[in-house]
Amino acid sequence: MNLITKPVTWQPDRSRLSPLWTLPDLSTMMLRGARGRCPACGQSALFRGYLRQVESCPSCDAPLGQIRADDAPPYFTMLVVGHIVIPLMLLLERAQQPPLWVHAAIWLPLTCILTLGLLRPIKGATIGLMLRLDLRKPAADA
Repeated sequence: MNLITKPVTWQPDRSRLSPLWTLPDLSTMMLRGARGRCPACGQSALFRGYLRQVESCPSCDAPLGQIRADDAPPYFTMLVVGHIVIPLMLLLERAQQPPLWVHAAIWLPLTCILTLGLLRPIKGATIGLMLRLDLRKPAADA
């Protein structure tokens, strides 16, 4: 019995059809998503709540509900907020050396406000990126 087999190489699925809607360039789609608009057409709202996206765009019928951003927007938000708050915190500590309660009074609310304020635009931009790259759920999962 011969147990040596040829390695299987991955081939992309080329049978998928191109989307029915026209797609603008990547930066336009990410900016539209960050503004909370449909990344494909920019006409209708992307979200129907704070972070819940609509199933499909009423204007261009883009399948926005098939885009699963999942954990990427919180990670990107933490990255951005951390790069804003930590240097400012270190600058204040080096310049003034305030007590810990002053740090807590400044940085905890600022971190919460920045996180809640940036999470939705970052999720919208991530959805625009994923739609442009055609990273939708497979048809069997949809």
